[in-house]
Amino acid sequence: MKSLVSPKLKPGMADEALQVERTKTGTLRAPGTPGPLASFARFVLFGGGVGVASSAAVAGLAGLMPWAAANAVITVASTALGTELHARFTFGTGRAGWRGHWQSAGSATAAFAVTSAAMLVLHLVQPSAGALYEQVAYLSAAGLAGIGRFLVLRLFVFATSQTRTTARAMEPTPTREAGPQVSRLLPVPAL
Repeated sequence: MKSLVSPKLKPGMADEALQVERTKTGTLRAPGTPGPLASFARFVLFGGGVGVASSAAVAGLAGLMPWAAANAVITVASTALGTELHARFTFGTGRAGWRGHWQSAGSATAAFAVTSAAMLVLHLVQPSAGALYEQVAYLSAAGLAGIGRFLVLRLFVFATSQTRTTARAMEPTPTREAGPQVSRLLPVPAL
């Protein structure tokens, strides 16, 4: 029978028992998990690569079917591919699973809404906006949406238990007043 009590550790061995490593900044992270800057660089590389490839794929597939249908097919495929790449390489968590795919699709939908809203606002403010203004508005919105999507994926969707623990440790904890504890139990009638 396996003991439920952890064995006594020698001083300084707690990190090895938790299978974490200490970074140069003093934060803890699971081995093989990239840090925030490496994750962001990989996020940009894989996300941008999938974006460029999907742009070419939509153009090719639009010759076989209506453009809107080709865009929908490629959007679904590129979101699934990007999610797997981010899970495995960007955040180092292994396979994404259905939950990860649905949450990633939700963040991609939110990013789509942000870029669409930016273009809508641009055309409301400047109805005859040229291609340069459209590109500046779209790329600015896409950049902000991408940063937001990276944070959502890193902190929630593909967060390891260590990342979640670190995020919770950074939140302020509520304080309790010292004093007697009073139980507020209601009387239960005997049957």
